[in-house]
Amino acid sequence: MNLSEMNKEQLLKFKDDTQQLYNDFRSKGLCLNMARGNPCKEQLELSVNMLHSFDDNDFISTNGIDVRNYGLLDGIPEAKKLFSDMIGVDDDEVIIFGNSSLNAMFWTVQTAFNKGVLGNTPWSKLDKVKFLCPVPGYDRHFKVTEFFGIEMINVPMTLTGPDMDMIEKLVSEDEEIKGIWCVPQYSNPDGISYSDDTVRRFANLKPKAKDFRIFWDNAYCIHHLTENPNYILNILDEAKKAGNENLVYIFGSTSKITFPGAGVAVMGASRENVENLKKHLGISIISYDKMNQLRHVKFFGTFENMIEHMKKHMAIIAPKFKLVCDMLRKEIAPLGIGEWTEPEGGYFISFNAINGCAKRIVKLCSEAGVTLTGAGATFPYGIDKDDRNIRIAPTYPSMEDLEKAMELFIISVKLASVEKLLDDMK
Repeated sequence: MNLSEMNKEQLLKFKDDTQQLYNDFRSKGLCLNMARGNPCKEQLELSVNMLHSFDDNDFISTNGIDVRNYGLLDGIPEAKKLFSDMIGVDDDEVIIFGNSSLNAMFWTVQTAFNKGVLGNTPWSKLDKVKFLCPVPGYDRHFKVTEFFGIEMINVPMTLTGPDMDMIEKLVSEDEEIKGIWCVPQYSNPDGISYSDDTVRRFANLKPKAKDFRIFWDNAYCIHHLTENPNYILNILDEAKKAGNENLVYIFGSTSKITFPGAGVAVMGASRENVENLKKHLGISIISYDKMNQLRHVKFFGTFENMIEHMKKHMAIIAPKFKLVCDMLRKEIAPLGIGEWTEPEGGYFISFNAINGCAKRIVKLCSEAGVTLTGAGATFPYGIDKDDRNIRIAPTYPSMEDLEKAMELFIISVKLASVEKLLDDMK
């Protein structure tokens, strides 16, 4: 029975029963963490053999450079080939960074502040800089723009991507809008993949600001949960067709493919953008970890092999996503107290509670031993005005621990929801 259809007496009975279940769980002393989208131990084990890549004592890149030494600011040739295939650019349209794509994004924003974008006024010298932020979105994106004092403007997500009507209007009218954050394939946290029409509209944007850039964080470009995945259109190809090739920066990494702390990050862009950025990058570093780049190349060989490797990841984590969705469908759907996404890839499930309940749910879970991403984290400044969105990260716990955590989550959703409905009756 839908909870909203119950009378006060029924709601009070439901609350008492649910409170007892919650108290029982709290007494178990659980200590489970689902705050971040971390790979589990079994996923990390998939790449351990990479650590033996130099058993052959061969440290020479295809261009004759010893990767143990200085040089090659933008990456060794074979790494540029492998990772340009991953993010869909040519190998002269790519820069290989260290292990963190977040660091690459931070550096790119920082460079725009200090040096400007392709000869335009540095952002630090402007009265105001604004960014568009599809919501719900990735909290670490928002932390970057907040760090630089950039004003963030919420753009609602739809089933096909961000609201493009709103984006087209805003960027065409406001010169202070300098960028937008995007996670186009299996968005964080909704798991939405941008439609072909959405990608084309991004590529054909006509921003008033000449230095406007799309920060295309394609973090989950090969993180599929189905055997026959759908791929989004190539944004740089579409931008070239529109004569807009300088409009986009593309980011990716192997953080959830190999090792989060020892992966390889990559940035793709037009040749003009790449050459300009390399001039600034070369001031702060001579080269990134070329041994790690070659280690990855030796381990994978080809992009096709990387795709096969990701099927092993899928076999480990897809059952976890199914478990979460099955439990929500069984326990929450009949009560009408929540909605959630059932993604075909990525690392998260986005749950929307009854308005005004998200913080209470997260608090209830925390007090009973399960740590979730903070309510509001998926919005700029940590402010979800409806207090309803919660990001669920199923990958790290074991199946047994995940089931326990979801039992508690569901009890907490029920308890917070009935409390809210009873409070609304006052």
